[in-house]
Formats: sequence, C-alpha cells, structure tokens
Amino acid sequence: MEIKYDENGLVPAIIQDANTKTVLMLGYMNEEAYLKTNTTKRVTFYSRSKQRLWTKGEESGNFLNLVAIKNDCDNDSLLVTVNPVGPTCHTGSDNCWGEDNKQSFGFLTELEQTIADRKANQDNDDSYVASLFRKGINKIAQKVGEEAVEVVIEAKDDNDDLFLNESADLLFHYLILLKAKGFGLNEIEQVLLDRKK
Repeated sequence: MEIKYDENGLVPAIIQDANTKTVLMLGYMNEEAYLKTNTTKRVTFYSRSKQRLWTKGEESGNFLNLVAIKNDCDNDSLLVTVNPVGPTCHTGSDNCWGEDNKQSFGFLTELEQTIADRKANQDNDDSYVASLFRKGINKIAQKVGEEAVEVVIEAKDDNDDLFLNESADLLFHYLILLKAKGFGLNEIEQVLLDRKK
C-alpha cells in the first residue's frame, strides 16, 4: 500500500470500531508503527510527545485489535478499523469525543428511543404507542400479526407503495413488541451474528 508520509515521516490514522463504525480516536503512524501494527495486529502509533512508538493499551490493557487498514484517495491518511478492548480514551471514555461506543441503526435507533419513552410514559393519552403498552403484550403481538398478514397480501400485488407502507407498519409494530419483551435491535443483530459463525 502506498502511503504518503508528511515531512516528519508521519501519517494521520483515524481509528474506527469495525462493528459500530464509531470513530474512536486519531493518532499518527510512521512507517515503523505501520509495519508493527500489521505484524502484531495491535495498533501501534508514533507518539509525538514521547518521540517513540507506543502500542495503544501497552499500559492499560485497552488494546486496539487490528481488523483492516485503508488509505484515502490521496494516500495521505489512514482509516484503521479495530476491535477495541475496553475504552479507547485515556480519560476512560469509549472514544476521545466522550461518546458511548454503541451500535446505531440510524433512524431506527431514534425510533427505538421514542418507543422506550412512550413505554416509560404510558399515561400519555395522545400517544398511540403508549396506548398499545397500556393494552399489554397480547394486543401488541396481535398488531404484529395483523401487519405481517398485510405485508404478505401486498407482496402478492403490484403496488410497491402499499407494500412499502405495510412493511414500515410491520417493522414499527415489531419494534414495539421487542421493547415490550425487553429487547431491541442490538439483541436481534447479535443472534444473526452468532448464526453467521
């Protein structure tokens, strides 16, 4: 891989969790650090303050286990995907921006949070979701069944708009059912990942 090091012999290395895609930190590598990272499969940087190589986790045990390294279109920065062991930041935070390193499913994660809020505030008479939680698991499961049947019916027709809308309804009610059972998309993802092995 061609790497364009700067005038100090360094290249920025952006560290990203291979699973959650969260950016964990930014470090710098020289050629020796790059080669050591590839050999040991633990991310090693060149410390500008200590003027030496340092393997992340060499003191704390919070290693960054290498998954892959890619360079950008100009060959002057690296994207290093890792499986982190413990928090990445020296402050004890998951990353150097103080954020939790959690899996996100984009808007679906926001929707899960809204559903959780409605479950916690079931006395909200204006909320359809809160009303389903008040009615209990049987009603929620029944709605999932109804929506699943509607998806099957629309799948057999040629109206893509109706099919997509019924699919959205099914997913929405399924997320409610998951929350009612105390689960979320993370647990479903883990089951699928376990099956992949």
